[in-house]
Amino acid sequence: MLDVFIGYDPQEVVAYHVLCQSILEHASRPVRFTPIDLASLTAVFRRPPVSAQSTAFSFSRFLTPYLSQYRGWSLFIDCDMLARADIAELFALADDRYAVMVCQHDYTPKDTVKFLNHPQARYAKKNWSSVMLLNNARCGALTPQYVEQATGLDLHQFNWLTDPADIGQLPLEWNWLVGEYPYSPHARLAHFTRGGPYFAGYESSDYADEWRAAQARAMAAAGRGQPL
Repeated sequence: MLDVFIGYDPQEVVAYHVLCQSILEHASRPVRFTPIDLASLTAVFRRPPVSAQSTAFSFSRFLTPYLSQYRGWSLFIDCDMLARADIAELFALADDRYAVMVCQHDYTPKDTVKFLNHPQARYAKKNWSSVMLLNNARCGALTPQYVEQATGLDLHQFNWLTDPADIGQLPLEWNWLVGEYPYSPHARLAHFTRGGPYFAGYESSDYADEWRAAQARAMAAAGRGQPL
């Protein structure tokens, strides 16, 4: 069973479900989805939002090891993505030498503002935490108490690890930043980091037609291919 945790935001409900659809369409192994939804985490996580965060799961994503009971490997991904390949291939890259494996982007965002007029923050290791393959037993520092109190930069820059060498590298194709990187037919996870095609102004982004096709399939009545 492949454990996939997906950030859930009430502003992007459709994105969550289309991402699940696209993962299932390619998966060669059973997948178990868990939404990182603040409404279901109030018993253990009550961190108030801050003005700088653009999604509801900006901090709560780091609860993935806790929710996995610090066992095995889990994948966290943002909801504004489209799977274009078998997620089992990503899990096959898990390497026990590392506590976490990420796509190690080295870029400066093109814009100062992104979807829904959220500021486009610039900081080291930006977008590394949007796809995290987590070796849960080695992420014991990520307790609910720590995630509630740590700064955003400490979380997103992986300062909860004592050794930077504990961060492994994944191919960039598994977190291809749409609009920041040029179109590539080899993108495995297309990440609409500037804004998904379900937001005004981003309807013609790269991979948007593929996203809309997956949306249509997710909405189709069984055996009819007609929208509900």
